[in-house]
Amino acid sequence: MQVLSSRVLLRPSDLDASVAFYEQQVGLVRYREWGSAPHRGIVYFLGGGFLELTATPPGAPRPPAPGGVRLWLQVADVASACDELAGRGVEIAEPPERRPWGLVEAVVHDPDGLPLVIVETPIDHPLRRRD
Repeated sequence: MQVLSSRVLLRPSDLDASVAFYEQQVGLVRYREWGSAPHRGIVYFLGGGFLELTATPPGAPRPPAPGGVRLWLQVADVASACDELAGRGVEIAEPPERRPWGLVEAVVHDPDGLPLVIVETPIDHPLRRRD
C-alpha cells in the first residue's frame, strides 16, 4: 500500500467549540472546509498531515473516543508554545518536562478531552542524529 496523504478525523461533541479551540486557541490554519450544517467539515493543516473536524449528523450517535489516542504535535520550542497556548486561554494539563525517553513534552486537552501532546526534540536527542 502506498499512502499519499493522511489525516486524523474527529467527530467532536460540539463542532463550534472544537473549531474555536483548534483555530483561536491552538492556532491551526484552515486547509479547506465543506458542506453546511448539519453536514459540515473543516480540515486544518497539521504539519505533515491534516486534522479534519466533522459534524455529527442530527440523530446519529457520536462515535466513542478511542482509548489511548493522542495527537502528537512537534514544535521547535515547547515552552514558547505553552506560553502562547496559555495566553490564548488553553489550560496546560502537564507543563513541559523532559521525559525519560529524552523528548520535552507538555499536554493540553481539546474540548472533548482528547490529549494533544506538544513535543520538542532537544538538539542532543538521537532523533536529531543520523548515524
